[in-house]
Amino acid sequence: MPTVNEIDFARFPSPCFVCDLGLLRKNLGILKHVQDESGAKVLLALKGFAMWSTFSIVKCYLSGVCASSPDEARLGDEHFSKEMHSFAPAYKPEQLDDYIKYSDHMSFNSFSQWQRHKDTIFASEKKVSCGIRINPEHSEVETAIYDPCAPGSRLGVRLEDFRGQDLTGIEGLHCHTLCEKNVDSLQRTWKVVEEKFGQYLPQMKWLNLGGGHHITRDDYGVDELIDLVKTIKAKYDIEVYLEPGEAVALNTGILIAEVQDIVHNAMDIAILDTSASAHMPDVLEMPYRPMIIGSGLPGEKPHTYKLGGMTCLAGDVIGEYSFDQPLQVGQRLAFTDMIHYSMVKTTTFNGVHLPSIATYEPASDTVEIIREFTYEDYRDRLS
Repeated sequence: MPTVNEIDFARFPSPCFVCDLGLLRKNLGILKHVQDESGAKVLLALKGFAMWSTFSIVKCYLSGVCASSPDEARLGDEHFSKEMHSFAPAYKPEQLDDYIKYSDHMSFNSFSQWQRHKDTIFASEKKVSCGIRINPEHSEVETAIYDPCAPGSRLGVRLEDFRGQDLTGIEGLHCHTLCEKNVDSLQRTWKVVEEKFGQYLPQMKWLNLGGGHHITRDDYGVDELIDLVKTIKAKYDIEVYLEPGEAVALNTGILIAEVQDIVHNAMDIAILDTSASAHMPDVLEMPYRPMIIGSGLPGEKPHTYKLGGMTCLAGDVIGEYSFDQPLQVGQRLAFTDMIHYSMVKTTTFNGVHLPSIATYEPASDTVEIIREFTYEDYRDRLS
């Protein structure tokens, strides 16, 4: 069966996010294998992938979702309807009832937050299992903006601030320290977590090892992950959760864009109908260079272009790419691996339309346009 990378891109509007349901099922099968063999429960992190039109598929494989806002929690409740875990750096008192309504588990970022809200939790008719996020102060992430354990991090409780705290009502520990990492990073992190916080695990019901696990990447040590989880569960008789977002949708789809103009200023510059700032902000934040099907690095192929976006931001530049043939106005390009994070982080800056959202079903060679965006979507988020 063909993948979305191999079909005619003219079958879709432009710009358009396209999720390949066959590739999505492939990833989900790997995650379910981890669940079945290790005994862990795998949750979908909505911050990374919230394409709810696919949840009828995803929930057949995974145990639930995790959210970081009342709206994410509501989305998970309405469209996933399995376990719901919530974490926020701080819970606003006026939103707490919504979190409780939708959540089975809630992790608190500090003991002051827990003390402020625990009476409301205890008084609720709904039973919510509560935990504390810990910071083992062990960094595996090179990019500071994505490192929860960087010096001065606002995320999680350090051991020195954990000691002596009243743990009444606390049933779990939540540890999220990784980003796009292989199992060796988790193994090193677990060693530190166990050394620092292992004394508290026997009184806990669950341990959430967070996200950042690139489980569906070709070179990921799946067997080593399974062994690690089994070891933790056997030693501490505890429920173990993993909450990948990126790994669920990794390499499952593309962002199609179209060349609108070609100008020259020291080099050839192609203007696309997509945008780094509005449609793929990680390009500017990370920085991150998405791949384009059929392209090469600057100078690798005969024709090199700088690719720019549709907004008036001077720095709305995706990067430099080379091609076998000169680009033409109206030509379609496909940025790979754009279904996670890029889709959830899009904006309507400059009034540029959000990319359409579509799926491709390889088994039947079927294209479905799920959503197209209009002026009203821009207008209605403003006042």
